Amino acid sequence: MTVLSMLKRIIIGREKVMKKILSGVIIFLIAVSVVLVSCNSQSESVSGNFWKEKKGDVSKTNPQISAPQSFAELAKELNPAVVNINTTQVINPREFGPSMPFPGPGPWGERDPFQEFWERFFGEMPHREFKQRSLGSGFIVSKDGYIITNNHVVEKATEIKVTIGDGKDYDAKVVGTDAKTDLALLKINPKDDLLGVALGDSDKLQVGDWVIAIGNPFGLEHTVTAGIVSAKGRVIGAGPYDNFIQTDASINPGNSGGPLFNLAGEVVGINTAIIASGQGIGFAIPINMAKELLPQLKEKGKVTRGWLGVAVQKVTEDLAKSFNLKEEKGALVADVVAGGPAEKAGIKRGDVIIEFDGKEIKEMSELPRMVANMPIGKEVEVRMLRNGREKTLKVTIGELKEEREAAVKPTSREFEEELGLTVQPLTSEMARRFGLSETKGVMVSNVSPDSPSDEAGIRRGDIIQEINRWPIKDMDDYQKALREAKDKKSLLLLVRRGDNTIYLALNIPG
Repeated sequence: MTVLSMLKRIIIGREKVMKKILSGVIIFLIAVSVVLVSCNSQSESVSGNFWKEKKGDVSKTNPQISAPQSFAELAKELNPAVVNINTTQVINPREFGPSMPFPGPGPWGERDPFQEFWERFFGEMPHREFKQRSLGSGFIVSKDGYIITNNHVVEKATEIKVTIGDGKDYDAKVVGTDAKTDLALLKINPKDDLLGVALGDSDKLQVGDWVIAIGNPFGLEHTVTAGIVSAKGRVIGAGPYDNFIQTDASINPGNSGGPLFNLAGEVVGINTAIIASGQGIGFAIPINMAKELLPQLKEKGKVTRGWLGVAVQKVTEDLAKSFNLKEEKGALVADVVAGGPAEKAGIKRGDVIIEFDGKEIKEMSELPRMVANMPIGKEVEVRMLRNGREKTLKVTIGELKEEREAAVKPTSREFEEELGLTVQPLTSEMARRFGLSETKGVMVSNVSPDSPSDEAGIRRGDIIQEINRWPIKDMDDYQKALREAKDKKSLLLLVRRGDNTIYLALNIPG
């Protein structure tokens, strides 16, 4: 056998081996693929069956579960109903310091140091008035030109211009405003019918639902932003009826008064507030609140609210213990207006209102909103706790004068130091000085820093009127009450502070 024939046989042999190896690899890969497809198919089948059996068909029960591919068609449909609002306000510079934004005398007394500095180096401020312009948003709710916006957008405005979607400008007049909820109703007189938006149901909104905001941030007309409902029922200290929708849809200055839409194209909120230092934190007035007030704004130009005639405060852990309450819920009556509906019905200080007109009061802030929505003259049942026992009274709702909220919220912590409280008799001279009609009680003359009294929120100048529900007329009553409370764990104080009376719970160390 020649060398050439040997090499040929070796090469042919190796080719056969390689072909066998390659065929085996291919068969192996095909087998693996079949197994993976089978497993994946089985996994999908199991997963799908489990979701349908255990969770239901999400796409049918909640069509808004996933974000739409685009908001373009919805924005195109809604944009014409959103308006740009330009306001003009006449400013008198003498009403401000030379340093704008320090209105009035400021915290330095009648003479503002900024004004003193200005006049020393630049002379007296000019007396000439000037015009200040600002921007906001709004939305059309009727074809004849009624527009909803925020009260703060048009407040004190001497001129209001509205630009609608087609670019036409109209003079607008204020039909009605409500500062407590920051709502305003405007009217323009268009030549042709306008496109108005539908008002939805904000109560049906859920945290996580998609929403769209349209407005004029920084004067950039018809800016569309989208996000979700971050929270509901937010209380941000804007007013006595706070109940805001929180959203992460971008809201900026100029968006105020603009609409917040759901994916059905219905208005569910009115954009009204932002946290300047925050990102993705905006607030909108629920449209259901606006719907309740719009008829009054249109007919009377203002809102008439129900009045109970009480000042209420939050039930804290310490107050709950002091009043022998099982839960920290309800609205604690800190004061009752003389001659008001509550007093006539028999409601007293120290009562904890837990139900109003058949609706449970879980948070103190719920009561003012419920009372405000009641028709004047309606008789409602109020269920409360008095000395640990339930009591039900009937109250005839009056017209709102002042629904106050107690200003001080007592702290709650264990105390290990002295009370740190010094009082003195309340003399006739002191009563006149503080505008009091009587001299009953004792006046706090000093509160030691970081003491239990300081921690409880007691301040110098407070007038103690009750200790553990016993009236304090003078120093003898005060000292006697302290002696009797020596073995107790806390003191429940009723103090008068200015025009308000509030309850404070003071923990006794030991």
